Amino acid sequence: QRVNVTVRSGLPMVVAGSAEPCAQLLVSSIGVVGSAEQNQRHSARFFDVLTAQLGLGPERIVIRFYPLEPWQIGKNRTVMTFL
Repeated sequence: QRVNVTVRSGLPMVVAGSAEPCAQLLVSSIGVVGSAEQNQRHSARFFDVLTAQLGLGPERIVIRFYPLEPWQIGKNRTVMTFL
């Protein structure tokens, strides 16, 4: 209910100077990705799933974390602050 996933394949990307197959995961969340300690745990889990599912080495994956405030997400004609 609170997770949305968008997959865009076939985009030209370069990671570490190479255009070999790679992936970038953008993670944004309210109150879940706000510290280095939290993101280190999330990163390990995401890397486990992504390397297994995509068959990529961890050096070909980049994860970007974006902490959000409740007022930055609209849902049901309001913002998360009021839900």
